[in-house]
Amino acid sequence: MITSSSSSPPPTLLSIPTKPSHTLSQRVHIPSHVYTHPSALLLELSPTLQELHQILPLVLKTGLYNEHLFQTKLISLFTKHGALADAALVFNPIDPKIDALYHTMLKGYAKFSSLEDALLFFRQMKLDSVRNVVYNFTYLLKCCGDHLNLRRGREIHGQVVVNGFGGNVFAMTSVVNMYAKCRRVEDAKKMFDRMPERDLVAWNAIIAGFSQNGWAVRALELVLEMQEQGQRPDSITVVTVLPACADIGGLRIGRSIHGYVVRAGLGSLVAVCTALMNMYSKCGLVGVARLIFDGMRERNVVTWNSMIDGYAESGDSEEAIKLFEKMMGEGFQPTDVTIMGALQACADLGDLKRGRFAHELAKKTGLESDVSIRNSLIAMYSKCKEVDIAAEIFKNTMGKTRVSWNAMILGYAQNGRANEALNLFCKMCQEDVIPDSFTMVSVVSAVAELSILQQAKWAHGLAIRSCLDRNVFVMTALVDMYAKCSGVHIARKLFDMMDVRHVMTWNAMIDGYGTHGLAKSALELFEKMLRGDVKPNGVTFLCVLSACGHSGLVDEGLHYFSSMKHDHGLEPGLDHYGSMVDILGRAGRLDEAWNFIQSMPIEPGISVYGAMLGACKIHKNVELGEKAAERLFELEPNEGGYHVLLANIYATASMWDKVAHVRKLMKRKGLQKTPGCSLVELGNEIHTFYSGSTTHPQSKRIYAKLLELGDEIKAAGYVPDSNSIHDVEDDVQEQLLNSHSEKLAIAFGLINTSAGTPIHIRKNLRVCGDCHSATKYISLVTKREIIVRDMQRFHHFKDGLCSCGDYW
Repeated sequence: MITSSSSSPPPTLLSIPTKPSHTLSQRVHIPSHVYTHPSALLLELSPTLQELHQILPLVLKTGLYNEHLFQTKLISLFTKHGALADAALVFNPIDPKIDALYHTMLKGYAKFSSLEDALLFFRQMKLDSVRNVVYNFTYLLKCCGDHLNLRRGREIHGQVVVNGFGGNVFAMTSVVNMYAKCRRVEDAKKMFDRMPERDLVAWNAIIAGFSQNGWAVRALELVLEMQEQGQRPDSITVVTVLPACADIGGLRIGRSIHGYVVRAGLGSLVAVCTALMNMYSKCGLVGVARLIFDGMRERNVVTWNSMIDGYAESGDSEEAIKLFEKMMGEGFQPTDVTIMGALQACADLGDLKRGRFAHELAKKTGLESDVSIRNSLIAMYSKCKEVDIAAEIFKNTMGKTRVSWNAMILGYAQNGRANEALNLFCKMCQEDVIPDSFTMVSVVSAVAELSILQQAKWAHGLAIRSCLDRNVFVMTALVDMYAKCSGVHIARKLFDMMDVRHVMTWNAMIDGYGTHGLAKSALELFEKMLRGDVKPNGVTFLCVLSACGHSGLVDEGLHYFSSMKHDHGLEPGLDHYGSMVDILGRAGRLDEAWNFIQSMPIEPGISVYGAMLGACKIHKNVELGEKAAERLFELEPNEGGYHVLLANIYATASMWDKVAHVRKLMKRKGLQKTPGCSLVELGNEIHTFYSGSTTHPQSKRIYAKLLELGDEIKAAGYVPDSNSIHDVEDDVQEQLLNSHSEKLAIAFGLINTSAGTPIHIRKNLRVCGDCHSATKYISLVTKREIIVRDMQRFHHFKDGLCSCGDYW
């Protein structure tokens, strides 16, 4: 044993008397009698790799290099640090070699090198007639499992049996582990059942195999079996089986295990507490997880990551970010998992500032080049509306994975850049990256934004050819896509064909009916959902309330809003309150809507006051419009659209001085109204029109067609509505109205399609009153069906009528 000498100053560690090793002497003090036994020093200490390199030349001078114990220990220390080349330099010159040297080298190869290198060395051992020991096979079996190499694993399993270790508990536990890691859990169970004796390690191995391969119920059954056979679960059993509880939402079982943890005295172990936190979070009780977290005396970075992830997955991204900041404040070194969790939370919040902080942290910790981190950065910047930054990160990512492509395609789709999303998908296919269900959902979402039925059919065909048309998430995306591409009846056919429907599937179909003004069908489907096994969530009620709002079903909206909390235990969020304000406001019940806002139990947000301001515009209520606008200017001072709405309210009331004041305010802030933009497809090419634009090659014909249509629809009874245009002469007002983007798109469609062909238009803003009225008359005089999807809903114009019933 190494001790300090009180009678004389301690000598320098691991040195010959004439040349001390300064680096090591600063760490350990030893008595002088150990000088002559450097091998003994190596047995007692754990030097660093740098220190080993300093020791080796000195040891060679002592002549003790030929001691087998020393050789074995030196090789062991090099392999422990993963320095296999250094270990080989020691190993190769030794002659003769004892078996222990081979065993030590094999362990190093199995742990730190490739599987093929380890097997190559194992073959050399056989050629050199080295006697096999059980641990040789456990090293190799672990290596096969880690590399998911089932074929080699079976070969080693055969060698285990041939060498007489088929009944050895250590060897067969490794065999069980190997099959489980290679996802052959049934084979693992066969091997487990054949074991003549099973210790706790063997039971933990088979339980982990089932748990990690998605057989959660079977894993839990095995825990009961092991107890029946006299084995008491330990901390590893608990940590292994708790994820199985989380996978099946087995809260009751998880609580029973928690009770066992307390009774068995395992509650102070960090790994056990972390597993309990993870289980409670995934079972929806993130508050209980936080209680465990706060009660822990010791935490590691995995504990922090688990709690941050629990908040992020539960939707409480703000708390996830706060915990991340607290973790940094307590001096913990973040891992890749930490940063990915923080980036996800920032993405969900749209918090660009804190997202940039997480990005900078990834740079400082050297993790930015990790492809998983870069994928998270792409997602974060995309959700924070900085898709160009996301594209730059994607471009510079080395070793892109399919997840990288999926993240960038979805980023484009989420930011209204559908064409770029589809172009990137084509490039992905050219580079032989096979699309999966996530890719397909992103592509389908991009097509949905284009709102072109022909493109929708192409995407559907692509899903079929990729054999992904049975995936519930892909099918849900297809239902949503067809509904957004004016094919709501096709969407319902797909919905009815599905064997399994997720809550998102029901939401997509209900919302599809709602946006097409088919509130009756939406509510009937919702009632059918309530009679089934799928429970509605907050998004479901948002879709239901939206459907009521689009069709003026005030009483029904009030009923479902009340039912949400009292019958289903769901707390309404800001969007639900905003929908109720929209329902009441559009129906002209403005005072009731304002009182509803004042009685809200949560602070009203942009969606609430935005709905109120829109209703005041429809019903020309200056007083309440000013109140709503005042709050909106405080909440989102740089949004020009709200200023324009208030100016239009003033203009309708002929309050020109206030109109001028709002315009000056906008000019001072540098605010502008979002320009109107409409899309129409012709011959697989998308044509884009902006209000007042004259850049299209057919501009002369388009404006000529509009003049012709103007005369025809006026003769049929159309009267221009110039309420939103002021301070100009009447003839100029009419010219400005005639140059609205949807009118340009409609004229283009009429010019370039044959009689009777429906015209599909996609607009980025809400249809104005004049365009709505004009399009009804255009559908009447041209005998065409015109389908317009604006930012809120669909308008089906036919024979002078609109599907919205003039309620939009």
